[in-house]
Amino acid sequence: MIGSGKTLLAGVMGWPVAHSRSPRVHGFWLERHGVDGAYLPLAVQPEKLQAALDGLAALGFSGCNLTIPHKVAALDLVGEVSPLAARIGAVNTVIVKKDGTLRGDNSDAFGFLENLREGAPQLDLTSGPIIVLGAGGAARAVCAGLLQSSALEIRLLNRNMARAEALGEIFGSAIKPLPWTERHAALQDTALLVNTTSLGMTGQPGLELDLSLLPQRAVVNDLVYSPLITPLLGAARERGHIAIDGLGMLLHQARPGFAAWFGVEPEVTAELRAFVAGDLAA
Repeated sequence: MIGSGKTLLAGVMGWPVAHSRSPRVHGFWLERHGVDGAYLPLAVQPEKLQAALDGLAALGFSGCNLTIPHKVAALDLVGEVSPLAARIGAVNTVIVKKDGTLRGDNSDAFGFLENLREGAPQLDLTSGPIIVLGAGGAARAVCAGLLQSSALEIRLLNRNMARAEALGEIFGSAIKPLPWTERHAALQDTALLVNTTSLGMTGQPGLELDLSLLPQRAVVNDLVYSPLITPLLGAARERGHIAIDGLGMLLHQARPGFAAWFGVEPEVTAELRAFVAGDLAA
């Protein structure tokens, strides 16, 4: 694109940042909506994050996304943190306010819920216990979104039990930490199974999980999107479950930032999914 004096600017800060699919997602929307804007990959070393964030307003940026390893550090580096970002313990979306100060937010819970609603619109999150595998940053966002949607019981299983118990202390009594060894039996009577771990991702060990006790009505969601159809999702589909991949969460979580920075409410379409999925397969 050829920028003008009115070009709207945003980007993604990470170290490294070349792996990020965000420029591809936002670039698609910028072209589709004819926006005079640019979304740039910004390689920022951890020790330079404060300076980079402080420079957003001076450079005329509307804001930015944050990816690894900056999401947690940014909590103490922006002027205002949304209640949701504070609860999740991470910032992935920064907005430059009119007075030049920065507001940090987190759109991961939104992206998770929108992907779930798109893939399983009939799912009632209050209809039974929910299994969440993992206790990292993604699990925190998932738990925050589920509780926001009135989930009554979340069975949280992680290879490190202490981390699962720590999330229980943060989110309250609806979180039921269980030992990793009980992950098979815990599936009984659940309405939703969510994998937030890296198990099953390309280059990572597989997720060993026996689905035989999972109720037929249960929905299965794997946040992994490389490969798109993980062994978990493949096994779930063979059993007749609704199986939702993680690409939709990646796409939907980008929507709030794009709307804030570029003034257009974007949509996640089949064409966008194919465009980004093609990059994943390359």
